[in-house]
Amino acid sequence: MSGRSEAVVTGLGLVTAAGCDRDTTWSAVRAGRATAAPDPELRGLPVTLSCRVPDLDHPVLRRRGSAHLDPVDRFGLVAVAQALEQAGLDPREWDGGRVAVVTGGSTGGLRTQDRALARLGQQGPEFVSPYFLPGYLLNMTCANIALRFGVTGPTLATSTACASGSTALGLARDLLAAGRCDIALVCGADAAVTRLIVTGFTQLGAVSDTGSRPFDATRDGFVVAEGAGALVLERPGHAAARAARPLARLIGHAASTDAHHLVAPHPGGRGAEQAVRAALADAGIGPGEVGHVNAHGTSTRQNDAIEAAVLGRVFPHRPPVTSAKGALGHTLGAAGAIEAALTVMALAEGIVPPTAGLAEADPGTEIDVVGAAARPHAGQVAISNSFGFGGHNAVAVLARP
Repeated sequence: MSGRSEAVVTGLGLVTAAGCDRDTTWSAVRAGRATAAPDPELRGLPVTLSCRVPDLDHPVLRRRGSAHLDPVDRFGLVAVAQALEQAGLDPREWDGGRVAVVTGGSTGGLRTQDRALARLGQQGPEFVSPYFLPGYLLNMTCANIALRFGVTGPTLATSTACASGSTALGLARDLLAAGRCDIALVCGADAAVTRLIVTGFTQLGAVSDTGSRPFDATRDGFVVAEGAGALVLERPGHAAARAARPLARLIGHAASTDAHHLVAPHPGGRGAEQAVRAALADAGIGPGEVGHVNAHGTSTRQNDAIEAAVLGRVFPHRPPVTSAKGALGHTLGAAGAIEAALTVMALAEGIVPPTAGLAEADPGTEIDVVGAAARPHAGQVAISNSFGFGGHNAVAVLARP
């Protein structure tokens, strides 16, 4: 392994439909428990399933100013607070100028937008809240994290659709490698379970009203989900100096673009394969050193078939493959960060989680998809794939400490 741009992961935070903390989410994913449920707010639409975050409560949300936050910002703040606690970092004691925040998201504060549109249409412009724009803009999750935790270093909000969380991870790693910061708070967050967004995905034929079944022969789309994932990254020397225990190492990352279609992946998986191979090269490892793959695995007919073909070409040794979207649904811009965190936990426990919803693997899929139960696996390295509308691809390579 090259280690030339390596960062260490020292803290994780998760807010998902399975639960509002790291351990509850991991328990559901490890057990292969699907969280999709009929959503009363989607009643009357062709698709009524969603994966919603349960009631959220955390000390970070009891501070002044929290009442007006959009759910996407609330999710992000709670995930980052969890990650900081696990990392043993106290924002009251750090040099905020040496800390960065990089967030990923695809939609911004849609609930805030919906409320503002309703008031504008029903009551007039004077009834639109002054909190509308601060709650809606895509950069506000990043801004709220910086504000709450006293971060005065670089802060960046990135949006590459469903690759956003992983794109944020790569950008944060690069800031650390360039010496721009010692600590980087990475957060992917989205709260896009709204009638309009679900309708939009329905019109594209991308969502299911029977459940998410990645790589299954009967798969018919994903379930729209919400949530957030956060990872604390540090320069290895900085973590060692404060005697922090690394959970994993981020040893490689790469991104690519299909330049093929606005919503369809390249039929030959050209961009996805480019990103996977470039991430391995960045890590300085060969394909045979990868122990398992956290697939993008959306449960759509097209994505899963193309991704499986790419994995088959790059990894002829057939490492076990899993997709968390069967359990948690598709959290869109948050998925890359959530799934990177789950990959860290899988490496730490020495298992590959099952793919919830998988009953019969697609006969045309020649990869080893883990189903039914978690599989013990002592692999040292795993990759996590994230692909998004617009042809965005991002791949992270994670290793045990």
